[in-house]
Amino acid sequence: MSVGSVATASDGTPPRTTHGPCQYAQTPDEPPARPVPLPPDPRRTPSRGTVAMAVPTSQGPLPLHLDRAKAPCTVQSFLHLARHGFYDRTVCHRLTAYPTLKVLQCGDPTGTGEGGPGYKYKDELPVDLPPAPTDPTGTRRLYGRGLLAMANAGPHTNGSQFFVVYGDSALRPNYTVFGTVDADGLTTLDKVAAGGIEPTTENPTPVDGAPALRTELLRARPSHRP
Repeated sequence: MSVGSVATASDGTPPRTTHGPCQYAQTPDEPPARPVPLPPDPRRTPSRGTVAMAVPTSQGPLPLHLDRAKAPCTVQSFLHLARHGFYDRTVCHRLTAYPTLKVLQCGDPTGTGEGGPGYKYKDELPVDLPPAPTDPTGTRRLYGRGLLAMANAGPHTNGSQFFVVYGDSALRPNYTVFGTVDADGLTTLDKVAAGGIEPTTENPTPVDGAPALRTELLRARPSHRP
């Protein structure tokens, strides 16, 4: 679920950070893949209710429901990026088909898995996920079909990349869950998953890589006022 490393400015200047509870921090050595300011960070970050998002893709609709109670700072950032058109015409760059990891990863305008918004922010990790039945050690949790979560490159490195779960997956609870995909979106995910992963010369039958069915987010906008 990597989105690349995060560093401080080469001249030693500390990155600018917002002063609210979310503390969105610029990543000077990793500039934004598209121009976007830091998100608003009000002292009273909205932490109740849900926001419906209309996300049409080249393979069908991917409606999302963002949950402010689970991850208020994450939802605030996602809405900010969506309103600035950050996700418009971006390609979902990664599909996985492991027995215990079935996700589609999106949110990088560069399509490489290395791009982000030029800032990072804290984790809002889930505390209510059940143990993954496939993990006898009990360390992994069940990220169930239909969950929406943030990708990251380690603790507190959330940016713009996210993943949607099309099949029950077992992961350490290190990825912020901030919403769900509705039934129409699952139909679209099933279509993309059924198309498989683009083969390469080195690996003709990959289980991790670019979707064979090119999946482009056409835009992402709230479908009603949050």
